[in-house]
Amino acid sequence: MICEIEDKIFTVEQADFEQLALDVFQFQYNNNAIYQHYVNALSIVGSNVRSIDQIPFLPIRFFKTTDIKTTVFEPEAVFESSGTTQTVNSRHYVKDLNMYRRSFLQAWEQFYGPVTDWCVIGLLPAYLERQNSSLVVMVNEMIKLSRHAHSGFYLYEHEKLAAVLQELEKQGQKTILIGVTFGLLDFAEKYPMPLQHTVVMETGGMKGRRREMTREEVHLLLTTAFQTHAIHSEYGMTELLSQAYSYGDGVFNCPPWMKVLVRQDDDPLDVRLSGSGVINVIDLANLYSCSFIATDDVGIVTADGSFEVLGRVDTSDIRGCNLLIAGV
Repeated sequence: MICEIEDKIFTVEQADFEQLALDVFQFQYNNNAIYQHYVNALSIVGSNVRSIDQIPFLPIRFFKTTDIKTTVFEPEAVFESSGTTQTVNSRHYVKDLNMYRRSFLQAWEQFYGPVTDWCVIGLLPAYLERQNSSLVVMVNEMIKLSRHAHSGFYLYEHEKLAAVLQELEKQGQKTILIGVTFGLLDFAEKYPMPLQHTVVMETGGMKGRRREMTREEVHLLLTTAFQTHAIHSEYGMTELLSQAYSYGDGVFNCPPWMKVLVRQDDDPLDVRLSGSGVINVIDLANLYSCSFIATDDVGIVTADGSFEVLGRVDTSDIRGCNLLIAGV
């Protein structure tokens, strides 16, 4: 069964998503003790779950306190969230890094085309200064696959980065500048420049370096500094092996093996395919951890599956690798 599920995840069609998600649920219910205990505590009989909206979603905080593993394995990697000294970081035990590589590369190519077409620049100082960042693994792999001479990480080398971007712009080279929010803002203040061939993508996060700002505030500052029409965004987190992307309008779309739903804040078992509420994520790439995550993000999901993030529930910790707080 498990080999069949693995083979289907990254080729799943929309019409087959629900059945595959139900197959993954049964596999994880039977092979993940923590998830099974949680489902049982809700007085839900696993064999009676027959639709997506009946699947129980594991609260994301479980990744802070327990080892979320489906089957018994020694992890090839352990991704850890960033945070402050007052927070407990999440840990995601990854059985097979190839699942993660396939997820982020196939999603990237779906939204942006072949990595080899791009010069990939990472402005991720807060992530590079610690170990076990899933985002660093992703960007590092893309840097290598791009095979471009100027692809690479830039820590606090803003002057060098400015010179490289100016050269790439002269060449008309398609470039992705993916950065943590405070890093992009710091760079934009020192080196504003027109970027016509560069996609600027923020991953969220102030890391305590700046005051929290809404996405609209950040994007206005960056579009003004770089004279570009839009700032792209990534929706990703330590607890997920997949990412959703926005082309700049605040609306995110998922790859085919990922789906966002909403739950009502006064009834976590009231899960809906669309509407407003607190975001639940199905990430089938999380085959060996948990594919059904109840996040702390508040948002809106439309009938076509796209979604917006409006903020966070009041009681949640500030996530290091997350989107901006919008003050809901």
